[in-house]
Amino acid sequence: MITAMTFIIALYIFMLAAFTGYEVISRVPSILHTPLMSGSNFVHGIVVVGALTALFNASSVLEQIVGFLGVVMGAGNVVGGYVVTDRMLAMFKPSDKAAPQKGAQK
Repeated sequence: MITAMTFIIALYIFMLAAFTGYEVISRVPSILHTPLMSGSNFVHGIVVVGALTALFNASSVLEQIVGFLGVVMGAGNVVGGYVVTDRMLAMFKPSDKAAPQKGAQK
């Protein structure tokens, strides 16, 4: 059974984690965002495994719903992270179009 004090402690930990995460991420330079996304994808993969474990060990309908939502949201984060990482890495690939040379006139 969850008591009021347990809920307050859990809420405090959640708010502290959210604040700490925001402060850490906001101080990351732009050049490090791609490696950071790779690490984020790794962590979200672990979250999906944990959500699957919670889903398979669920004994009530509410636990199954929460486990299923955890799997869906974690998988969405993984896919979204890889899409963003791919787009960021595409910015560093050379363009297929040849740059027009200065001074060349038709």
